[in-house]
Amino acid sequence: MSQTPDSVVRTYIEQHRAAFLDDLAEWLRIPSVSAQPDHAPDVRRSADWLAAKLKETGFPTAEVWQTPGAPAVFAEWPCDDPQAPTVLVYGHHDVQPAAREDGWDSEPFEPVVRENRLYARGAADDKGQVFFHTLGIRAHLAATGRTTPAVHLKLLIEGEEESGSPHFRALVEQHAERLAADAVIVSDTGMWSEDTPTVCTGMRGLAECEIRLHGPDQDIHSGSFGGAVPNPATAAARLVAALHDEHARVAIPGFYDGVIELTDRERELFAELPFDERQWLRAAKSHATQGEAGYSTLERVWARPTAEVNGIGGGYQGPGSKTIVPSSAMVKLSFRLVAGQDPDHVEKAVRAWAEQQVPAGIRCEITFSGATRPCLTPLDHPALKSVARAMGRAFGKPVRFTREGGSGPAADLQDVLGVPVLFLGISVPSDGWHAPNEKVELDLLLKGVETTAYLWGDLAEHWRHAP
Repeated sequence: MSQTPDSVVRTYIEQHRAAFLDDLAEWLRIPSVSAQPDHAPDVRRSADWLAAKLKETGFPTAEVWQTPGAPAVFAEWPCDDPQAPTVLVYGHHDVQPAAREDGWDSEPFEPVVRENRLYARGAADDKGQVFFHTLGIRAHLAATGRTTPAVHLKLLIEGEEESGSPHFRALVEQHAERLAADAVIVSDTGMWSEDTPTVCTGMRGLAECEIRLHGPDQDIHSGSFGGAVPNPATAAARLVAALHDEHARVAIPGFYDGVIELTDRERELFAELPFDERQWLRAAKSHATQGEAGYSTLERVWARPTAEVNGIGGGYQGPGSKTIVPSSAMVKLSFRLVAGQDPDHVEKAVRAWAEQQVPAGIRCEITFSGATRPCLTPLDHPALKSVARAMGRAFGKPVRFTREGGSGPAADLQDVLGVPVLFLGISVPSDGWHAPNEKVELDLLLKGVETTAYLWGDLAEHWRHAP
């Protein structure tokens, strides 16, 4: 009896499991910590290692791309069908700092397997999730009998994600022609849980600013001058108090311009997730939920824009009292943005609003740092349907949909290349990204392999017939 394509994929994965994990462990031993200058040679060694392994996998092109910081890796494997869609996979090969004394049960850069879990820095974030594409493409070829992928496949694996991706957008702009694609697959996210496979459909954007308020030219005596001159600390407090209305809605005029509202179907899908609010609060180290009226906790975190006070200060901060009118005060704000919002428009709105809040005699200086755009893929997008079908086929379960409340460099790919961004990740919350004892569940890692083995054929078949 001949094997089905699915059984061929699973057999191939099982036959090559040991070698795959050995290779991954070798990569994980390279301490590619981009945030620490002493590890710059290791980040370069990690890039070289990956480029060589991708060539060994079968990619005809695998290059190390230099940046003013840490190097990235680009690889390409064209399909023999010139009409096939082009897919770009994004991930990163740098990792967070880690040391045994941080609380690790074993050396963070000496991978160990315990209870079918692989423990090492980068196991889940993000080397494991990058590397499952290597075995996945080989299983895809084995099951289909192809000599090239069913899609034009490209990889861009960054080396500075854990350092804020300072040179990533410029890299994408520099190589935009070679990176051109019909869709981007980001493998740097996770699933809801081991029992609930999910696909992320979007990430929020981010804008950040610092507002400095200046009053008297120096701190002055509150008895002699207080109540008769404007106080910048009071102005800062009033500004923060004016940030939201009584329904916890951001009160900045124009802030919500362009926001793409949640559809009824999206709200239904979020509500289907097995969300335990009490458990979520424990993880948040908080004692109550709060937020924009009319939305659930998940909707607030994933699909609504927010304004947060990250810091506020001014005047005397030492022990005891010092009766002054301070000369200055400051407020640090961050804004999480959702699909439809433009960071440039938000910046203009914030500037106009802040200047209106400041009384005469207070000088206001507003400094914005670099912004990240939001990204969102509609539920009916054919590429998203392919990702969900491939994951459902691998897991043997219905796939649900989530979003990410955070922000990342994926939006730069969407912005520069002008294509949808999709998310394929198999990590779960217990994997401990950035924490001691980071790990990846081996069964889930191999489900990631299996998902990609199915994905490329599904994309090639259904993208071609997409309206």
